[in-house]
Amino acid sequence: MFDGPPDAGLVETGGPRVTLRNAFLHPFDSAIAAARTCYSSHLITPQEITDKQRLNIGAATFYSGHHTVYQHAHFEFGLENVSRQFVWSFLHAHPFYNSEQQSQRYVRLDRAQAYVPPVSLFFDESSRQIYESAIARGWAYYRELSALLVPEARTILNDIWHIGPMSHPKRLQKIERSAEKRSIEIARYVLPVAAFTAMVHTVSGIVLHRLWRMCSASDTPSEARAIIGEMVALVRQIDPQFFDRFGTAPLEELPEWKEVVPAKPTADAFAREFDASLSGKTSRLVDYSPNAPRVIAESYRAVLGLSESTCSDAEAIDRILNPARNLYRLETLNIGVHAPMMRALQHANYTFAKKISHTADSQDQRHRMVPGSRPLLTLADTRDPDYITPVLLNENPRARAVYDRAMLDAWAAKNQLLDRGVPPEIALYLLPNAKSIRLVETGSLLHLLHKWTMRTCFNAQEEIYNASMDEIAQLREVHPQLSRYIGPPCHLRAGITTPICTEGSHFCGVKVWLDFPNTPRRI
Repeated sequence: MFDGPPDAGLVETGGPRVTLRNAFLHPFDSAIAAARTCYSSHLITPQEITDKQRLNIGAATFYSGHHTVYQHAHFEFGLENVSRQFVWSFLHAHPFYNSEQQSQRYVRLDRAQAYVPPVSLFFDESSRQIYESAIARGWAYYRELSALLVPEARTILNDIWHIGPMSHPKRLQKIERSAEKRSIEIARYVLPVAAFTAMVHTVSGIVLHRLWRMCSASDTPSEARAIIGEMVALVRQIDPQFFDRFGTAPLEELPEWKEVVPAKPTADAFAREFDASLSGKTSRLVDYSPNAPRVIAESYRAVLGLSESTCSDAEAIDRILNPARNLYRLETLNIGVHAPMMRALQHANYTFAKKISHTADSQDQRHRMVPGSRPLLTLADTRDPDYITPVLLNENPRARAVYDRAMLDAWAAKNQLLDRGVPPEIALYLLPNAKSIRLVETGSLLHLLHKWTMRTCFNAQEEIYNASMDEIAQLREVHPQLSRYIGPPCHLRAGITTPICTEGSHFCGVKVWLDFPNTPRRI
């Protein structure tokens, strides 16, 4: 059935490991004390809280929706042996968290380590064996591509950095390390979304309540219930009443699934329709604030108490966006929402439809202030392979052939499990990182500016870079007066301050600032 490389050893599996690294010692009493402080002449401490207040104020705040008091307590978890599908579909699908996650771009994954559901979810052992064999094959392709792509990456980097026979050995070593990183960055596209990841993940108390309530609202309900359940259990060990007083339980009936007709597949038609609407772009502008320049100017004047006669629209926009006049634009610390004049940019909004890979979108969704409507893959699954191909593969026919074969094998294994009656929740773990994700996202100009500054740097992930360049080009078409001072940090800083590049030893080697946005990105 498969003509790819043989299974490369056993898949390392294991249940999720959840640890509570840091936490508030008295989260419930702290919440009640915060609530009491609202109606007290002095600051209430947790030590002052009585059983009667726990009962009455706890119920009054929680059940009436006054939940900010439960947001003060934060819990820092360590998560290991969790799938990237779970992280993308559920854990990072909202804005109220903080994560530091193991990178597949820069960390070589030599061992096949992935989420393998219990046999009970497969119905039989043979289906589980199909699943594990597909995981092992994905890693075999990963190793093969990692080796095939190094020479191509090395050649390009040697040219960018002008490497010759007399180049310093340390420079040669740096190029070799960079070539290896570029190769695994592309090779990771063939890894399954079942691949394990590790992370430090911090949420507030009320968010943990919400995660527990909504743990079935994703593509990974079984995994989510197990992991979030363990997080809740660890908090209960510190302070049982933080959860036990309210009896929060996972929702069992979800509106997203109410109108679903499994026998009537529409995902393929949707994919064709969505792709046609992009008109060849990675990201297409579908809606925007038509009067954005005028509204931004008026908002700026309102902040500073200026009349239009003393500050025209053009002058106001230049004062906000020109980094030579607004030093906030040069800050590497993202202080936009704290700067009174920068908040004027929040009134201009832009909506984009885009298509990028699962692995790229996992990074794109970390821009939490540019939220997106992402698909439930169990409802948007396609029978035929549907994936993104990185540019570097187009210059290497042998690597491209391996890559395409990996895609065919992944979809064949996924379809085989579906045909055997394995639930889509389980079968879709076999999809590769390259799986196409179609989404719609909206952001204010304030938050898009931050995203575009970070993601038009040549060190940015390839697909997000391309999407950002598409978006800036379309902004230039509809609001040229807002697009003049948009680009990577080096473009903004050149001629104004030093260092020009903020990446330090990670400088890409290209003087992008000399001709942005026309400088070609080769790797």
